[in-house]
Amino acid sequence: MRASSSVHLAILLLLIFPYKIRSLSTCECLPAAKDGSADKSLSLKFIALASILVAGAAGVLIPILGRSIPFLNPDHDLFFAIKSFAAGVILATALIHILPDAFDRLTSPCLPHHPWHAFPFAGFVSMTSAMVTMMVDSFATSYYKRSHLRKARPVDNAELPAGEAGVGSGGHVHAHGVGAGRNSPAEEASLAEKIRQRVISQVLELGIVVHSVIIGISLGTSQSAKIIKPLVGALSFHQFFEGIGLAGCIVQAEFRSRATIIMAIFFSLTAPFGIGLGMAISSCYKANSSTALIIEGIFDAASAGILVYMSLVDLLAADLSNPRMQNNIKLQLGTHLALLLGSAFMSLLAKWA
Repeated sequence: MRASSSVHLAILLLLIFPYKIRSLSTCECLPAAKDGSADKSLSLKFIALASILVAGAAGVLIPILGRSIPFLNPDHDLFFAIKSFAAGVILATALIHILPDAFDRLTSPCLPHHPWHAFPFAGFVSMTSAMVTMMVDSFATSYYKRSHLRKARPVDNAELPAGEAGVGSGGHVHAHGVGAGRNSPAEEASLAEKIRQRVISQVLELGIVVHSVIIGISLGTSQSAKIIKPLVGALSFHQFFEGIGLAGCIVQAEFRSRATIIMAIFFSLTAPFGIGLGMAISSCYKANSSTALIIEGIFDAASAGILVYMSLVDLLAADLSNPRMQNNIKLQLGTHLALLLGSAFMSLLAKWA
């Protein structure tokens, strides 16, 4: 888990640094929208910070703490529907909320025509991030599997105590039970699934963290109460169900308690951290500077690609191909309905956020 914590720290530093240097930009293409209600917007930001923190924490903790509740247990059929609903929320977040923002920012009139208007950078970055996520998913899974096989490798005869070796025909020495330490096929399949879920959890959290910090900063730097007010409910809903989707993967991955707590806390704090950072730099932040537009656009496009891949491939495809799902038409219909509802609700929120 130390490696995962280091990755989290590096992500935060990577995100903080660009927002600090953005204030140096002098591009003033369009002034930030203000409605003359600075005091009201500040109070709304504190409300948003508390609401989003509680919603995110509740979303990620319900599956983790509710494993003793039957329908929240990964072995229960209803868990498939809950996870599918969350996947629909994540998919709509990527395609309805994040990716259009990336296109808007990277094709803004504040940016020079060449190269930003001559090539669809948002789509290119999103496609590239999805492919890189697939590669990371594949290589990380194979790496963990190889690491486990090395640890579980049967010992040689020379490594066995004298009392554990027997003499066979022709005087050859054989190790009694050399293959006894190997797992059964069912255990190996269970272990492979656990490894896969651990990789999924960490990559999914990476994509969510990047987006959560960006939307937090956007809210924290806004000076318009009319913009902030609808965002409070929309982003609280968004964080709640993203937390459920992430926590579902964490529960299935069976991390140790310490790692589970760290991942849950890290997810819960990222959006509030972004809001706080946005409030801190709001006086010098220029939302329409060329530097801000490029950085936000690229990060939005990258996080959209990650979330599209994770929702379709890691959250949905694996569950939809599960034998329990394939052998139960009612479960299939319920899961598909949950997917449509999750994506529909999140798409509807695009009217306000």
